[in-house]
Amino acid sequence: MLVVYRFGVPAAEGESFRADLQTAREALAACAGYVGGEVGRNVDDPELWVLSMRWENVGSYRRALSSYDVKLRAVATLSRAIEEPSAYELVEPGATLNIESPRSIG
Repeated sequence: MLVVYRFGVPAAEGESFRADLQTAREALAACAGYVGGEVGRNVDDPELWVLSMRWENVGSYRRALSSYDVKLRAVATLSRAIEEPSAYELVEPGATLNIESPRSIG
């Protein structure tokens, strides 16, 4: 699965945010099920940042968000993300796509 967080960050905060985002990525990367990820900055709007990650499955990603180290080192930074859906299924040729349904346990 693919996870994309986008952030609007004032230019004056860019360098400190870059360090915070890298710390968040490292905390998530240490979790089971993490496949890879990158930190990026938009080439046209330097105040727009992105953290993109690949996970084995949605369960691995959601368990990672619950880990103590991620709560300590990443959640404050992730909470600055632009409010929009962040988790995507990968669309492979011929693959059956998930049906539209809530993924939380009520």
